[in-house]
Amino acid sequence: MPDEVNEQKKLAMVVMSGDMDRLFGAFIIATGAAAMGMEVTMFFTFWGLRALKKNVRTGTSFFGKMLGLFYGGDISKSNPSKFSFGGMGRWMFRKMMGAHNVASLPELRDLAIQLGVNMYGCQMSMDVMEIPRESFVEGVKEPVGVGFFLMKAQEAEVQLFI
Repeated sequence: MPDEVNEQKKLAMVVMSGDMDRLFGAFIIATGAAAMGMEVTMFFTFWGLRALKKNVRTGTSFFGKMLGLFYGGDISKSNPSKFSFGGMGRWMFRKMMGAHNVASLPELRDLAIQLGVNMYGCQMSMDVMEIPRESFVEGVKEPVGVGFFLMKAQEAEVQLFI
């Protein structure tokens, strides 16, 4: 019987949103859990894939290129879920967060990678949205399917959907 006191706790999180505030929450929870010694798995799907991307255009088909153009960009292009004001909300929140020494989203993502957070893109979402693996930042794991994530979630004490 394993020693349950010394067994590493696990967190599994689906990140479906690409909104600034939701990504902040996801990365703050993930880095906090990793800093506490937990094994963290983040599964990014659909709009959440923006958090993993470099600032490159994606898409090969007409619709894929349109999606890459209109939703393109990287984590720094994330807008707040409320009060976007056509992009002004992003600027305003960055100013307010900077005034309070809050790390930026790219900094939080980099910290998550440094702390060993396991970040995976959803292969099906990547295929549908025509986002190739090569468009992700360094440190992101190979894409996986929902079965892999469900296995990780089943093993985890904490499961979140953001």
